[in-house]
Amino acid sequence: MASFTGVVSASLTASPRRKLTLPILDGYIFREMAPPFVIGLCAYLLFQFLNIFFLAADYVINQHASMLLVFRFLILRVPQAAPLAFIFGCLFGTMLAFGRLVADNEITALRTSGISFWRIARVPLLFGLAAFLLSWFINEELAPKATQLSTRTFYQIIYHTAALPIEPQIFRKDPTTGRVFFVNSVDSITHEMSDVMIFDRGTSSPFDSVMTAKTAYIKDAKLHLQNPTIIRFKPSGFVDVENRSEEITVSLPLDVNADEFFNQSGGDPTSLDSKTLSAQIKALQVTGTGGQAIDNLKLILASRRALPFGCFIAILISLPLAVLFGRRGRELGMALSLTVMFVYYLAASAMAALGRNGVVDATLASWTPNLIVGVAGAVLLRKVER
Repeated sequence: MASFTGVVSASLTASPRRKLTLPILDGYIFREMAPPFVIGLCAYLLFQFLNIFFLAADYVINQHASMLLVFRFLILRVPQAAPLAFIFGCLFGTMLAFGRLVADNEITALRTSGISFWRIARVPLLFGLAAFLLSWFINEELAPKATQLSTRTFYQIIYHTAALPIEPQIFRKDPTTGRVFFVNSVDSITHEMSDVMIFDRGTSSPFDSVMTAKTAYIKDAKLHLQNPTIIRFKPSGFVDVENRSEEITVSLPLDVNADEFFNQSGGDPTSLDSKTLSAQIKALQVTGTGGQAIDNLKLILASRRALPFGCFIAILISLPLAVLFGRRGRELGMALSLTVMFVYYLAASAMAALGRNGVVDATLASWTPNLIVGVAGAVLLRKVER
């Protein structure tokens, strides 16, 4: 084949694209942190699962509830523990990973070669931010929906065990009919109810009425009132009183298909997302009602962001502790993880009690543990760098 000097072949080979890869140091530190983080996360979630299981065991053992329903209830309750689980995972992962690096003099070798501690700490701090975002997403998007489903499952358990789906001495509203139910007491053995009242805002008749009964019981997902008295309030101001000698049945609230019931404002506030919580707080403030309930709602709303951010704070405090005490073994790292977690939880619980009672602003109460532990971590990091 003839060749000509100075002529470039028409067929050009495309240069391969460079793959996006982590720097060797970052990848190495990440691989050290990931396994103990997952172990710590799973251990905390398992602890919470078993804790709830022992509380729910009574329904399985004594009331012969469906094990499948109880297991579903337990699984759906786990996402509520996600913020603290991620915090413990970050603590445990950083303590064990950097404790091992310090014990094997790898941190010393890196710093001797001219790499600053802030450069070494880059991956853990970014790891903490990623854990914060994931924890916040679970706490904001998944946990409220899981709580709603778990509440629904709980009442399914109650229906199947013939227990009472209305808590004594608490008013409960059925949004489908507008009725409000009240039960004074319940016999723990027979489940017979005493002093039952049902308030009807003119849905089943043109008048507002109150139906009362000395005793009542549940059968076939209906409330059976024995010899009830019906008091009707007419627009003219007159009152009709009717004493019934026969039994009257009333559809229960909390029906398993009544989805709206579980999303009403009077339900569990942990089952509401931040937008709904904010709207509920504003409505209570405008109407001037709510009292201490407003402080509790504000605290729950503020905690939606404060607790997940504890993941980053956990990295901030565990990094210098691991460097300072890592040479003394992994056992000390585990002990320090549990100690820091206990102190953080204790501070969060104490501030939550103050915020719930209106002694301290809800936002300040939620963020104070992060501020205290975060400042301590920043000071120790500065000391380690020097």
